[in-house]
Amino acid sequence: MTTVLADATFDPPGVPDFFPPAIVAGITKPMVLLVLSVVIVAAFFLIATRDLKLVPGRLQFTAESVYDLGRDSIAREQIGGKDFQPYVPLIVTLFSFILVNNLFGIVPLVQFPTMAHFGFPLALLVVLYPLFHVVGIRRHGLGRYLKLQLFPAGVPKPVYVLLTPIELFLRFFMDPLALAIRVFAAMFAGHLILLVFTLGGEFLLLEASAVLKPVSVVAFAFAIAMTFLEALVQVLQAYIFALLTANYIGRALASDH
Repeated sequence: MTTVLADATFDPPGVPDFFPPAIVAGITKPMVLLVLSVVIVAAFFLIATRDLKLVPGRLQFTAESVYDLGRDSIAREQIGGKDFQPYVPLIVTLFSFILVNNLFGIVPLVQFPTMAHFGFPLALLVVLYPLFHVVGIRRHGLGRYLKLQLFPAGVPKPVYVLLTPIELFLRFFMDPLALAIRVFAAMFAGHLILLVFTLGGEFLLLEASAVLKPVSVVAFAFAIAMTFLEALVQVLQAYIFALLTANYIGRALASDH
């Protein structure tokens, strides 16, 4: 939908804005940002831990805080004190990787949250989905694992006729798919809102009549406010993705549900 003001026309941002043209040889901006995020995360932890000290500096303290968050607040709480340790590197890496890719959306000149492309969180899911079930099968065996997932204890047997198909749909399809959809939808919607206020403010300032130009100040003010809100959402979505990943692993390892 376009808006006409005087002789100018405002074309609101939409889905095409999430598909920038290729930079060279089919390589697009989201692809470059994805690779850059890996470099940033790897470089950050390598530099922060190359000279560990008893009294940490700012960089070491930040790295330790991220690690402690992944280890204690996510992995230990969701997977359990006996089983969480092998999965700490995965959880910390997931949180850091998604966080950097989300924060790209508010970095000047970059301004593109990579996870707003559904293919990227879906690719993460392709890697994580087998893990959710392999760890459970290795722990319990295939038959017992399926029983734990599809036939919750303490339920009257006739109820299984309705409950088991629902559990099958949730455990093996909807839960993991929702993991990818959640971060994608939040990044897509947040970036679109920022584009609306920013581009709308620019249009009002440069193209609208003198009467409407002051309204651009309001649009830019909302853009700034939404940027801070979006930063909070970006951090929360990275945390939630890591949290649910740990939860699904813990659920697969548990002896009852």
